[in-house]
Amino acid sequence: MNIFIMGAPGSGKGTFSSRMKDEFNLNHISTGDIFRANIANETELGKQAKAYTEKGLLVPDEITNKMVADYLKNLKDPKNGYLLDGYPRTLDQALAFEQMTKGSDLAVDHVIVMDVPFDVLTKRITGRRTCKKCGAIYNIYTTPPKQEGVCDVDGEPLSQRKDDNEESLKTRLDEYAKNTEPVIAYYEKEGIVHHIDANRDVNEIWPSIVEALKN
Repeated sequence: MNIFIMGAPGSGKGTFSSRMKDEFNLNHISTGDIFRANIANETELGKQAKAYTEKGLLVPDEITNKMVADYLKNLKDPKNGYLLDGYPRTLDQALAFEQMTKGSDLAVDHVIVMDVPFDVLTKRITGRRTCKKCGAIYNIYTTPPKQEGVCDVDGEPLSQRKDDNEESLKTRLDEYAKNTEPVIAYYEKEGIVHHIDANRDVNEIWPSIVEALKN
């Protein structure tokens, strides 16, 4: 079973990717993992990608697409398939990946889309606070610490990521709408998209994902 998971920042992709990986015995892979592995191993594609990243340039789709396909083909443990996060980001990437994998074991079977309203995403992102020492995550609106600004676990001060603000979030959401929503529309025509209402309690969301994938 091969899955793409998509959703705007703060939609819960990370949380549920971890559970899906364990439940269905999948390789959970992000494009960041793929780039780092290729660059660290000094593959030909890694060298090409590094030439762009060192100049602060975006890696062209042609390199990214080949890198993703090659990485999936050479997984040491194929498990029951893959769960890919962060790809495809554009319609061009989706079309190229389909051409490279059509009729093979690497073709995507399901696209999970985590749907959350903008106002909820805003609270999730702008309210997020993290303990740098233990990694505990809080939200000042939904899961605040017992003492404001202090971690419940070790008493360390909590911090907020620089880009966890409304202005930055709007930029990221605009980018998501521009590039990723056409990808979702494309896969909807293929009949493999499962929209998940992610504006619910975690224990209500998870059964919906399991049902979508098992059906």
